[in-house]
Amino acid sequence: MVTIDFDMIPARDTVPADRREAILADPGFGVHFTDHMVTMRWSEGSGWHDARLEPYGSFTFDPATSVLHYGQELFEGLKAYRQDNGAVVLFRPEVNAARFNASARRMAMPEMPEEVFVKALELLAAQDQDWVPTTPGTSLYLRPFMIATQRGLGFSHPSTSYLFCVIASPAAAYFGGGARPRALTVWLSENYSRAAPGGTGFAKVGGNYGGALAASREATERGCDQVVWLDAAERTWVEEMGGMNLFFVHAPEGAPPRIMTPRLTGTLLPGVTRDSLIRLAPTLGIEAGEGRISTAQWREQSAAGELTETFACGTAAVMAPVGRVRGVSGGWTIGDGEPGPVTMRLREELLGIQYGLLPDPFTWIHKVC
Repeated sequence: MVTIDFDMIPARDTVPADRREAILADPGFGVHFTDHMVTMRWSEGSGWHDARLEPYGSFTFDPATSVLHYGQELFEGLKAYRQDNGAVVLFRPEVNAARFNASARRMAMPEMPEEVFVKALELLAAQDQDWVPTTPGTSLYLRPFMIATQRGLGFSHPSTSYLFCVIASPAAAYFGGGARPRALTVWLSENYSRAAPGGTGFAKVGGNYGGALAASREATERGCDQVVWLDAAERTWVEEMGGMNLFFVHAPEGAPPRIMTPRLTGTLLPGVTRDSLIRLAPTLGIEAGEGRISTAQWREQSAAGELTETFACGTAAVMAPVGRVRGVSGGWTIGDGEPGPVTMRLREELLGIQYGLLPDPFTWIHKVC
């Protein structure tokens, strides 16, 4: 186990309590930020060092800093929850730590010991615990990220120095809707691709998201909430939705319901919520597996009543029902276009574990304070 001591530098000027409470009553998503952040540096020869919990503030970079030109960076996303008993907890942070390092390997960036990564999250969540909302459906969103900081425009080798940082933001439900989320309308992207085999699709890096903005704008212009990505080779097989994984529900009468999510091919993000649902569903009598589904199968099975629900999942939105699909060749409705019973059952169970309202059979909850 690697031990790194963090210098604790508390903020002198913090957000006043009355202002903070007003923000927590209506936090939005990713709009407001807490009083502190965690930073740590890496350099050749010294490794990880200069670890601090310090006041939230700006960075100053040379115009020639590597990340600004070549995009060598990565990030993660997870949440701290205020449980029913008042405790502040994280959900499966060790999985985010492992995915952070998988992204780092792909981006030729230094890995971080998992225990150090988790400690950084714990320190920030504990220091700024007053920012963890108490309203049902809200949470404190944590954003760890790492960027290349070497000065210079050469592109023959990875950067020789890096900055790691964790910031936090109180968050409401990503798509709104409260206890019963609204069903989304999604757009099939046939003009753009998110990722190709051998690329960075499995890594959580900014380039994947920046490259998605044109398709996302196309979806918005057509009255849709999110874009659905197809495979880059055949433009036939459904992969994922925006920054979320997709699940397809088959619930025939007289048989156990089953859910299926596109298998990981290296072009999809291995979502933490995705993995959690695959593990959780069988405990509720719902079969779960991985496979593949084409857009034609999605349409035909929905029309025939064989595919009864579709939902997306991810840390930000947790679970979001999909009610309608649109594309250049037309669209269709899934079920009655509203959130389905399997989706809502899984959502209720997962949120119940996260908020401490239901037992945690997998020991996913990581207590902070």
